[in-house]
Amino acid sequence: MNEQHPVISWTETETTRQADWRSEAGTPPPKRIVVADDTISADAAYRLACEGTAILWRGDFQNARQLLQAIARRIDRKPASKSAKAGETISLTEAFNKHRLAQSQRARTLGMLLLPFDADFTVPLRRAPDVRQACLEAYGPVEVPFVASLRELLGLIGAHEWHRKGVEIAALGDRIHPRYGVFAPTRAEYIDLVANAPLPSKELAFDIGTGTGVLAAVLARRGVAQVIATDMEPRALVCANENFKRLRVNKQANAIHADLFPEGRAPLVVCNPPWVPARPSSPLEHAIYDPESRMLRGFLAGLGEHLTPRGEGWLILSDLAEHLGLRSREELMAWIDGAGLKVLGRIDAKPHHPKAADNTDPLHLARAAEVTSLWRLGAISNTTTNTEMPTP
Repeated sequence: MNEQHPVISWTETETTRQADWRSEAGTPPPKRIVVADDTISADAAYRLACEGTAILWRGDFQNARQLLQAIARRIDRKPASKSAKAGETISLTEAFNKHRLAQSQRARTLGMLLLPFDADFTVPLRRAPDVRQACLEAYGPVEVPFVASLRELLGLIGAHEWHRKGVEIAALGDRIHPRYGVFAPTRAEYIDLVANAPLPSKELAFDIGTGTGVLAAVLARRGVAQVIATDMEPRALVCANENFKRLRVNKQANAIHADLFPEGRAPLVVCNPPWVPARPSSPLEHAIYDPESRMLRGFLAGLGEHLTPRGEGWLILSDLAEHLGLRSREELMAWIDGAGLKVLGRIDAKPHHPKAADNTDPLHLARAAEVTSLWRLGAISNTTTNTEMPTP
């Protein structure tokens, strides 16, 4: 059965026209659409976009890109807040909420510049690049022409390049190739933690919420005989299994569809859940934002039932949410205790990503203080004879 997409309408040359609307980000179709070309000014386009009127582009493709950049510059000219007082400060929680709201508004405004697509993914505009492969990877085959935002197309092109070139992973001495819609492993510290922590066993491991499969691949390269990786997203499963094959660990590692845990027990269960307990603004943000820490709490609640005696669960988690006031350390420890688990040890790493040193970032104080940890967890019933002291 063909997937149904919303249909948008607009008037062009005194004729009402229609086309399918596509948005992988889950953006609803625009209600008002005007047709424009190279003659429209950036100021006029900006005003229309701010008012919620979408602009269907009929001019030169490269000029559309320049127009999008011009609109972005106008958005980023942030006037001083009228309510701000000299010396007034806001909490990091308030700064985070304002930052998220600004990001959402910016994305909505930039998403108002639209492009037409033919059914073979050709963009019927002057100087348009060949984007057929990038679109096919994201959308799959289509049968009819459609309309999508230029901003989304640029995201598809960027994802295609990530998939083609891959991301260098020092712990693997190789590259991971993320697919569109699968979070790219661009932060090394959490991968290095898994690459260097002492293994409790090399017999079997579960990797929960595998994404690109990077952590499962690291475990396989470390000599774990069998790694069962799980994910709920079909794109992630395809991506992970492609990477296992490319890295030649597919005889050891396999990605399967499961809601958190596969059947059975393992001496090592690894999970790197989304770190920030907030609502994602699009389906593509689920790898970053975990509403009410649902995945984190689900992993902790089910971990004990999937560990072998004296097995370990490795929870890889940033404390950024704690610095933002979105989750406390006391809450995390209560969830661990409530799940019948105990902390066997913890290994910490400081992030080295550029934002940690960017003092113009509104969340700089939280990012500068951030620590990523590998929590070694065991089931209390399985670890009563373990004399190792926890280091929370």
